[in-house]
Amino acid sequence: MSRLQAFSELPIVDVSGLRGGPDAQAEVAAALGRAAREVGFLYVSGHGIAPALFDGLVQAAQGFFARPLADKMAVYIGQSTNHRGYVPEGEEIYAGGTKDRKEAFDLGFELPANDPDYLAGNPLLGPNQWPALPGFREAVSAYYDAVFALGRAMFRGFALAIGEGASFFDAFITRPPSQLRLVHYPFDANAADAQGIGAHTDYECFTLLHATAPGLEVLNGAGDWIAAPPVPGAFIVNIGDMLELWTNGEFLATTHRVRKVREERYSFPLFFNVDYATRVAPLPRFVRADEPPRAPLIAGEHLHAQNCQSFTYLKTRLERGELQLPPGSVGLSSFGQAGLRRGR
Repeated sequence: MSRLQAFSELPIVDVSGLRGGPDAQAEVAAALGRAAREVGFLYVSGHGIAPALFDGLVQAAQGFFARPLADKMAVYIGQSTNHRGYVPEGEEIYAGGTKDRKEAFDLGFELPANDPDYLAGNPLLGPNQWPALPGFREAVSAYYDAVFALGRAMFRGFALAIGEGASFFDAFITRPPSQLRLVHYPFDANAADAQGIGAHTDYECFTLLHATAPGLEVLNGAGDWIAAPPVPGAFIVNIGDMLELWTNGEFLATTHRVRKVREERYSFPLFFNVDYATRVAPLPRFVRADEPPRAPLIAGEHLHAQNCQSFTYLKTRLERGELQLPPGSVGLSSFGQAGLRRGR
């Protein structure tokens, strides 16, 4: 069972030790484990990512989102078959039923157009849609590759934190549907104190986030919303649904949201997942008489099912009978604090 605390700020963990020897790795893993159990969110420093990569990503995002709507809709996510491309404002609706006040561009682990899974109709794997914008693909891909490498290191730290060998996750991250989102919250001088993105958990294993301005809030164990502003040189990391499931709820996919702020904001979460067909079930060490095992899920199917329930274009396809939810799918807000209230 999660021991989520009534925290008032997020812990900071220096992960440079993951590049060191066994003792240094164990020290970082212990800190990651405490943060995952007690908060579900943390700042990560010592990651080694060059600031210039983030600067290049911000410039690429600014250039793309400044384009006319018709240019952005040329790569609309709804014309893709593997959930990649431009997400216009109002496309996403979370469990609360409100449309999000943001626009985004979604991409993932790049696979060629002749990839067998893509050709077979996998809903999350394959090539990205790239806008015809000079330098955009290069800047975004460079950032993705660097942060994906950091994610691999973080997986090794989390493996140690749950009592497994450092290489436990390696076999599950060969071609994962790990998505990078470029998110733009437009400037609004008359912004009221309202949500820009609804309360939710992330559907994957964990997320590495960089943002240009405050707005993110995290729900603590007392039910209070705690601000999580950017810390210079650090990523924000949060636990997702799949690590909650693997630990049978000991790591919690902490609920979070974005508040509308009176400034333009860019946010860049990279959602780290395991391979699409990975069966995720509670590890035996986390199963006790008073904590029976939760039902297993297929990682990619869970992500696809959550997308189908929150993206308008996918919900339309469901209503038309063009898509079906995978067997055993759960509803939105089935993890995190909302899941606890439902008795998951």
